[in-house]
This record gives sequence, structure tokens and C-alpha cells, in this order.
Amino acid sequence: QGDIVRALAAQGVTAFSLELVPRISRAQSMDALSSQASAAGYKAVLMAAGRLGKFFPMMMTAAGTVPPARVLVMGAGVAGLQAIATARRLGAVVSAYDVRPAVKEEVQSLGATFIELPLETQEGEGGYAKEQSEEFLRKQRELIGEHIAKSDVVITTAAVPGRRAPLLVSGEMVKGMRPGSVIVDLAAETGGNVELTKAGTDVEVGGVTIIGTRNVPSTMPLHASQLYARNVANLLLHLVKDGAIVLDFEDEITKGSCVTHGGEIVNERAKQLVAATAK
Repeated sequence: QGDIVRALAAQGVTAFSLELVPRISRAQSMDALSSQASAAGYKAVLMAAGRLGKFFPMMMTAAGTVPPARVLVMGAGVAGLQAIATARRLGAVVSAYDVRPAVKEEVQSLGATFIELPLETQEGEGGYAKEQSEEFLRKQRELIGEHIAKSDVVITTAAVPGRRAPLLVSGEMVKGMRPGSVIVDLAAETGGNVELTKAGTDVEVGGVTIIGTRNVPSTMPLHASQLYARNVANLLLHLVKDGAIVLDFEDEITKGSCVTHGGEIVNERAKQLVAATAK
């Protein structure tokens, strides 16, 4: 939305973006990305369970024992962790992978297995995953392939703010999954983590269903809207003192979330993204 940002600056508008709220403890109540990601991670598991033709939990019946579904979550940010927790509550055997080794303990605390690959990785700013090279992603796909092939459900949640979603699952990897398996690509809107994803629709390849629903939080409108409204209200409460807007650019939250002010684009990340869209 580079054109919009440039227009806001040209008109002298002071604009804030909830997407740019820094990921610090003081700003958690204003973090709309996290609140909406939590809704998306939860709903992704329900969508997968609804399309999978088998039970999530192990079922012991007089007719025999049914083994639990195997779920793989790729990306252990807010959406991924919520997906892990939800799948575990439904009784599935869950494993997860993330390029940031630091999230291993969080994954394990939810009862899932953390998949470790022999790759050198780095964490980006604010706890987000850093954009990785194409060579890194190629090696990652090679190593994660065997785990995907064993899974009944794969939920991909990997995103890099302001960039195209990284490609994690190739078409060949999809074809290596068992018929009846389900993939939910939560990054469908930003290019998709799965090569065969089509944003806004579902695709079936070799009996494997790929769900590419756009704006998954909107499928839970009541709570997603409530959480978003609270995020907006908390940011406004932070900016308003005694009934007047007070902009303290020494404050990390105000400085980090402000996009345009005084006729200029003041946010460094926004400057970079606007410059990239102008090329």
C-alpha cells in the first residue's frame, strides 16, 4: 500500500499502523497481529478436522482401536502455537517446526514434538522469523519432506512482515502425502507457504486437500472483532492523555507504530516497503 502511505504523508496526515506496534510486553494489549493470528491458528485446526475423514484423537472401541491423527504445524509464532494447542486438545499427535530454535521450549510445553533440522538459522526483529535465502528454503524443503509425508494434517503459518510468504511445501511434497490428507495454508493471502495453494479457494491434488481461505480470522467474526476493537482502543488510550492526543516520539510504542507525521514517512520499515513498491 505504498501509494496510500505516500498520499498520507503528502496530505500531512499523522497515521498509525497496528501492524507496526512493537512486540514488547507493554504493547501486548495493542498487538492486533497477535490477536488475529491466535484466532487464525485456532480456526485452522477446526477447518482441517472438518475436512479430514478420520478422528483426531485415538479411539478405543469394541470394534478396535483407531490411532490418532498426526498433525504437523510449520511456524511456531502466535498462530502456530495456537494451532498446536488446539490440535493437542482434540487429541492429535502434534509435531512442529520453526526456523527459530528458541521456540523449542514453547512447542514442547504444549505437548508437541519440536522438529530440529541441521540448518543454521537466525531470528529477525521483534521475535519474528527472519527472511531466509532461497538456498536455505530449498534445503529446508528437502529435510522436512519426510515429516510432511507422514502427516495427516499440515498447517503452515510462516510469514515475514511486509514480504511474500516463504515457500515451505513444494508440489512434489504434496503429492507424497497420503490421499485424504489436509493442508491449511494460513499464508495464502501473501503468496502461500504451499506451492499449489490458490488464495480464496480449496484445491485437491492427488486426494490431498489444500485449504487457501483468505482472512481466516474473519470466519470467527465475533471474537476476532472484539479482540481487534480492544487492540485499537488500547492504542488510542496510549496516545490520548487527559482528553487530548499527545504524541511522545521518545516512547517506543508511539515511535514504532507511527507511519507518517509532519508530511514525512517516519517509520523506517514503512520507508523500506514503500521504496520497494516504487521500483
